[in-house]
Amino acid sequence: MTKLFLPQAQLEEWALADKADLRDGKLVVMAEGGTTFSVSPAVHFVQLVTGEDTHGLVARVKTEEQLSRLGAEQMADSVLVGETAYEVVPGYVTEVPAGVPRPDGVAGKKPDSETDLLAAFLLNKMG
Repeated sequence: MTKLFLPQAQLEEWALADKADLRDGKLVVMAEGGTTFSVSPAVHFVQLVTGEDTHGLVARVKTEEQLSRLGAEQMADSVLVGETAYEVVPGYVTEVPAGVPRPDGVAGKKPDSETDLLAAFLLNKMG
């Protein structure tokens, strides 16, 4: 299984297009009869706003549980860890089975990021 981050904005686009939705803590992909994947609320740390990145959070994804253990406070697209402020992208972490087939045109190409892998997986599922 590969853990992937799904930005909230992307999920909202898919929900508006009736391709996927969040229901009862699960990502429901409408193709193939509503395949579901467990998700956990998370944030992707985009950049440091103030302070020092002593926890090494920039470019990382942390779940709400991990944020709680750090003593972090999330407010919309910001997270405070002590005196340090970060810009974050809210979303969810999900697990995708290894060996997921790629959509046409990228069969032999390795994805450039987790986002590419998730997009390839979901595009394949959503046809």
